[in-house]
Amino acid sequence: MNWIIQKSKKITCHTLLNEILTPILNEVKDYNWIFSDIDYNDSQSKNLPINMDDEYFVLTPKQFEIILNADVQIWWGVVLGVPNHLKIAVNESNIPLAEGNALIWKDGNIQYPDAEIEIICFDSGYTIVKFKNEVLSKHFKVYFPEAIQLEKFSQSFI
Repeated sequence: MNWIIQKSKKITCHTLLNEILTPILNEVKDYNWIFSDIDYNDSQSKNLPINMDDEYFVLTPKQFEIILNADVQIWWGVVLGVPNHLKIAVNESNIPLAEGNALIWKDGNIQYPDAEIEIICFDSGYTIVKFKNEVLSKHFKVYFPEAIQLEKFSQSFI
């Protein structure tokens, strides 16, 4: 299931990953994470494992924990969680994107084939969260009952 959060009293702003992942953090704590197309705000950026020199970068679970604890607000970007037993090999000609990518509104479209979760930060106003794992999706929806099914939300634009 795929969700979009437009308004929530459970998050300070779009998107603080530690707040968005609260309902499933234990289940994804050992994932590796792909970050791409990132634009963010943080006062501690020199201490973060974020590499703005490349179009994408991969974080280990330990590096991702640093991001979670730093309260980094991502304005734009794609964050993909991949189970750590899988090797990450991003296709350089098909890097996940948020801005200008109409496919982010498509239900079921996760931009990296081995990712179990995709978080799309869309101009600080929306957070799209897509799941391959139905259990994770259910935990997310129970915690965020205000989340709207992405398909229903995107149909309002048609």
